[in-house]
Amino acid sequence: MNHRKTLLAASIITGLCVSGALFAQDGAAAADASQPKKAEVKELATVTVVGIRDSEAESLALKKAADAHVEVVTAEDIGKLPAKNVADTLQRLPGVSVGTSSAGEGGFDENDRVSLRGTAPSMTQTLVDGHNIGTGDWFVLNQTATVGRSVSYSLLPAEIVSEVVVNKTSEARLVEGGAAGTVNIITRKPLQFDKPVTVHASVGGVYSDLPGTTKPQFSGLFNWKNDANTFGVMAQAFYEERSLQRNGQEVLGLEKLAPTDAIVAAHPDLNGVYFPSLIGNVLFTQKRKRTGGSVDVQFKPTDNVTVNLNGFYSKLKADNFNRNYMMWATHFVHGATNLEPGYVVDNNTLTHASFSPSNDAMNYGIYDQISREASSSTRFFTADVDWRATDSLSFTAQVGTTKGEGSSPKQDVLELNTAPGTGAAWDFRGTGKPVNWSLGPDNSSPAASGVSANWIFGEGGINVEDKENWGKIDGELDFDDSTLASLQFGVRYADHTRENPYAFAQGPNGGDWSNPANFPASFGHYPGDFGSSLGGSFPTNIWYYSQADLAAYDSKYANRGPERLYPNDIYKVNEKDGAIYLQANFIGDRWSGNVGVRYVHTKQAVNYTSTSPQETEVEGPILGSAFFPAGYYWNTNNASYSKALPSANLKFNLTDDVLARVAVSQTLTRPDYSALAGTVSLDDTGHTGSGGNPNLKPLISTNFDAALEWYFAPRGLLSAGVYEMSLQNYVTFASESRLYKDMPASTAAGHDVYSAYQVNIPSNVDGKVRGVELNYQQPIGDNFGVALNYTYATGNADNGQDLQGTSKNTANASAFFENDKFNARVSYTYRSSYFAGPDRGGFFYMQGTGYLSASLGYSINDWMSVSLDGLNLNSPKLRYYVKGDGYGIQPRSTYINGRQYYLNLRFKF
Repeated sequence: MNHRKTLLAASIITGLCVSGALFAQDGAAAADASQPKKAEVKELATVTVVGIRDSEAESLALKKAADAHVEVVTAEDIGKLPAKNVADTLQRLPGVSVGTSSAGEGGFDENDRVSLRGTAPSMTQTLVDGHNIGTGDWFVLNQTATVGRSVSYSLLPAEIVSEVVVNKTSEARLVEGGAAGTVNIITRKPLQFDKPVTVHASVGGVYSDLPGTTKPQFSGLFNWKNDANTFGVMAQAFYEERSLQRNGQEVLGLEKLAPTDAIVAAHPDLNGVYFPSLIGNVLFTQKRKRTGGSVDVQFKPTDNVTVNLNGFYSKLKADNFNRNYMMWATHFVHGATNLEPGYVVDNNTLTHASFSPSNDAMNYGIYDQISREASSSTRFFTADVDWRATDSLSFTAQVGTTKGEGSSPKQDVLELNTAPGTGAAWDFRGTGKPVNWSLGPDNSSPAASGVSANWIFGEGGINVEDKENWGKIDGELDFDDSTLASLQFGVRYADHTRENPYAFAQGPNGGDWSNPANFPASFGHYPGDFGSSLGGSFPTNIWYYSQADLAAYDSKYANRGPERLYPNDIYKVNEKDGAIYLQANFIGDRWSGNVGVRYVHTKQAVNYTSTSPQETEVEGPILGSAFFPAGYYWNTNNASYSKALPSANLKFNLTDDVLARVAVSQTLTRPDYSALAGTVSLDDTGHTGSGGNPNLKPLISTNFDAALEWYFAPRGLLSAGVYEMSLQNYVTFASESRLYKDMPASTAAGHDVYSAYQVNIPSNVDGKVRGVELNYQQPIGDNFGVALNYTYATGNADNGQDLQGTSKNTANASAFFENDKFNARVSYTYRSSYFAGPDRGGFFYMQGTGYLSASLGYSINDWMSVSLDGLNLNSPKLRYYVKGDGYGIQPRSTYINGRQYYLNLRFKF
């Protein structure tokens, strides 16, 4: 008995020819990446998958056939959902969570990161056709400060996808890196189309309601193959523009009052009480332009050899303008003598306070205007050869290269003080509402707000590269009429580097930069609905300079010379990874499964900067930076580690329609790049500091998974599953006592002296994640269907901290109607609060949020259709809060991004 023929028969028959995201009936499905490579199957009927109903049946057939626990989304699913990138579609699957940001920049209107089963995005491996993909981030702090290992899905449009397979349990054959699981995005191949010539195109536009603009959208596909089905070429292209506006409010940090503060002398009950450092109203606008495409060449020189060459490129141009008009409480509260009666202290925080106007030079506000050039990109090229050496032995070889980039060439910035003596007030209203606050009588013009120059800041010259070169050989040996169905084996080597080799941090150039007469003359205002969109009482009709005026000002007065080199943003991590694996696939009477082990070896070199030498391999002191007059040091930390990663998956067919799954495995995720290579900054006087930790160990997760699935109809499923991940060496942030080289003591002693410093650094700790997944899909008659799923997850580190990314409750609901001419679908996704990461001495959380989307489609004729997609139809408010020792839970930020409507005409020939 051939294991793979039997196991995949249903999925092959129903889905051999799934096509592209636009029209399923013109293409063929990609091979199921959740299974071993299919053996040759002869004389099977080709059934074309058409529409939502057939694609759901196809997805469930692939899920049912797999030995491992997987979720599958076919291209027609993506095409019929309101989905603009791959993450939009994945968010509706059980156990999958998505985020609209990657760190502390707050959420936007496009899903950007994917995570599995209540874990951080860095614990989810994202592959394309089974290989890694280099990625980039457009936001400057994610390029240099919080640098993870997750992939930006904003670079991956839905049009490139044939199928997506989410592996929730591990197999030895899968590339290591995803402790929580793996997402494999499968692209189309030229010889899988069923016609010699196939042309698809989509032309339309997107309307964003907050900025009130419409931008163009285009995608196209051309595929040609010869009549012998031995040579084919496919080309895809996409061009997508979109305007983004985010109205927001931010509370940037909480500060503690001390006994020596004047305000405490006047009000002793405020001793040790926290107050907001900055409260700002933020207007963020951005023009996003995503361009790119792919070319795939596939040919069969002989009957048993197939060669495939595949190249892909995507770039997101993401220039943006951030205006933040802020009350500068840090500047005036400590020494304030004008606090009015009626202030309120709640949870050791000054939550309501009013400071009367004063006759002094105190500035109560500060105003940052930051115009950024920004972009991110990804590309890859692969060459594959499939060789069926004999009827029972086959090999696949692949070499490839990939590179992602994140660039911030420059920022045009002007930071201004508001008029002195105006007084200020604030009133916290809980974590669900923005803070009410005031600052002076008028902020509608530069003259009315009485601004004066404060500084010119902002990093630039940044071009982060995330690149990998790899090669691998996989083999498979089949056994007929045996419980041992096949053996899979292989070897892989990869050389991966993430680095930012240069950055500057600008300042004034010494010219007449602070003279108000040299400030730009013209100005605009925040949109009229800024306040009503957020809800609250705070400054709204705020003036601002244009991006062009800021650029002209900074070109005259910003110093971006070599002395402004900023070593804190410079780092490099190189990893040389080798792996070998062996996996045995079994099939028995009403059961099947696999057992295997993957052995991984990593040689790691971490390069980071520091204020004193920290490694045995070090360069410095390196002079020339104004930020380190005595020089900085370039440290190299070399390390290596190896790990055997066992895995086992078993599936039991209790009846023809009911099956049970159980799986155990160990998986590995390497630490985030910024955790390894953050700049180490030490205060030799107080023996304190902060920085990265190149000695972090990789996270090892020991996993258990069990599920029961009832396929009660071709499009019907009722399932329940439980899982547990025991995490060893999870990375969190902690204050630790560590030995560092003490430069003053070493100089005095004439030899190296290492002293204990209390530092805030990433640290390893153990933890645990547990969860339950429930899933229900129900066809209703011939034309309707519903899908519901719910995931419950809990996660904690052994030090008592919450685990990053763990939402206790995630739920999805969707319903559709489809006939031969018309289709409609509505979807709602909810994710409860979760820990997003550290933030200004506290811990940054996102509150629970729901998202409503819908789509309509109509087939005009056989070659043309029209669709209308609406995203974020409920215009969700994204709310964040912070937790911290001493002040409990306090509001952090509120954002609203508005709705987006996509209208597209789709053509097929």
